[in-house]
Amino acid sequence: MAGIDRVRSAAARFGGILADAGYGLSGPFRQALTERGLTWAVGIPHKQKVYPAKVALIFPVAGRGRPRKNHVPDVPSRPAQQILGKAKWQAVSWRRGTKGKLSARFAAMRVRVADGPPQRLGNLGQQHLPGEEVWLVGEYRSTGERKYYLSNLPADTPLNKLAGAIKARWVCEQAHQQLKEELGLDHFEGRSWQDMRS
Repeated sequence: MAGIDRVRSAAARFGGILADAGYGLSGPFRQALTERGLTWAVGIPHKQKVYPAKVALIFPVAGRGRPRKNHVPDVPSRPAQQILGKAKWQAVSWRRGTKGKLSARFAAMRVRVADGPPQRLGNLGQQHLPGEEVWLVGEYRSTGERKYYLSNLPADTPLNKLAGAIKARWVCEQAHQQLKEELGLDHFEGRSWQDMRS
């Protein structure tokens, strides 16, 4: 987050933060972006747990023993892949490439990420409570591969805008690949460089 804070303090303007699943699976990373008022769209693993957007926190009825002190979700969290399993998938084109329109099938729904405080939930053991309400987006590529994303774009964002925001990361990936291939960035090891002048 220090790098993002430096960019913001330099008054740089940008539309949002895009990240792959390496960053996207981190609840603290996503939460820190939201706390800074930033818009984000990040990849996540297919097993990332989420709750339905309308999940409610209730007091469980204690069959015996002391009354419960903590609220629990009224439904369990489920993996993103499972939540979108029966969703309506639609063909979406997000931009024109050198070989025509780029498109894939997408599905999206509002969810609450299971990245709130951890709590013991009966026989489920330690679970994360519902966190921020966000978009869960699935992408079904022509290769058969499925990818999953979370985004805090507004609740009225249409599917084609969600897809466009997610796919905007391709430009960064392409630039990074070209830097590696054409400038030898993949052979540059700045972290292990030593000043040999002394």
